[in-house]
Amino acid sequence: MATACKSLVLVAAAAIACSLFGSFTLGQQQPKGPVSDLCLGCICEAVSNCNQTLACDNTVCGLFRITWAYWADAGKPVLIQDNKDTEGAYGRCTKDPYCAALTVQGYMAKFKQDCNNDGVVTCFDYAAIHRLGGYGCTGPLDYNYQNRFLECQRQVQQAAGVPL
Repeated sequence: MATACKSLVLVAAAAIACSLFGSFTLGQQQPKGPVSDLCLGCICEAVSNCNQTLACDNTVCGLFRITWAYWADAGKPVLIQDNKDTEGAYGRCTKDPYCAALTVQGYMAKFKQDCNNDGVVTCFDYAAIHRLGGYGCTGPLDYNYQNRFLECQRQVQQAAGVPL
């Protein structure tokens, strides 16, 4: 029974995460980029359990746990009516689900690659790029992140019937 509940929680969390930066965001269009909403949801789930209350601590911010360098590599996206050069723009963006997803999309557009050398760029490659960086994604993922990501991916694929 506990496994069934955990599975339902993972699917629900991924669906909620997807809606956070999907087309339901008020006043903003869906982030455009190479990563699907379902894939973004599983990356979010793996890195932070999509915890929207996470602030900035030391070197990372928000539910995607984004560094300043990652945000800069993504093109320094900002909230509407914000300016990338104003103090705090990085923190404001990365703590906002939509802007954080836009940051991930920008980073993936820049560093999109086949990290596991299977001949295609998939959600697993994006998860590796997110965790290990654009220049280190061929390395091994840490156990907890990889397991949370793969379990979310498995549950979403099973529920939705589509590959991520």
